[in-house]
Amino acid sequence: MKNKLISTAIKSRKVRFRCGILLLFAFSICLMSCAQLLLQKPSFALRKVILSPVSFTESNLLLDLDAQNPNLFNLTLKSFECSIYLKNEEIGNGRLEKEILIPSVSTTRIQVPLNVKYKDLRGILKVLFAERDLPYKLEGNANVSSVFGSINFPFSKEGQID
Repeated sequence: MKNKLISTAIKSRKVRFRCGILLLFAFSICLMSCAQLLLQKPSFALRKVILSPVSFTESNLLLDLDAQNPNLFNLTLKSFECSIYLKNEEIGNGRLEKEILIPSVSTTRIQVPLNVKYKDLRGILKVLFAERDLPYKLEGNANVSSVFGSINFPFSKEGQID
């Protein structure tokens, strides 16, 4: 009889332990699925475009961006890909190759390199020298990691470059 009670008590503890693990697993899944509700989307704004010639046929552009984190916790920018359009013409694609920490409730400057061919810029260069305000559009995808895990954020930003 005593062995039966001990055996029942052990089985009961195992069942409670497994139920606890299952509840913890379910809670962590719920927390991850709610991450997008708790995590505010970071924003990216173009500060300036820096042109540095490489050869007679191509050039490097450096996009100087402000990455704003509106959250009360730090974010890590794991990957960043973007395309920039001037006057609705795509002039290049860029990719950030390193991780960048964006502290909570702050703005961090990031620089994204673009490699463009002069032939792709021909029409834009005429406009650059003729007009003061040039409409731009920045589109892309940012992979951000936080205390809630890693989430992809598509983004699009339009404005004027003078």
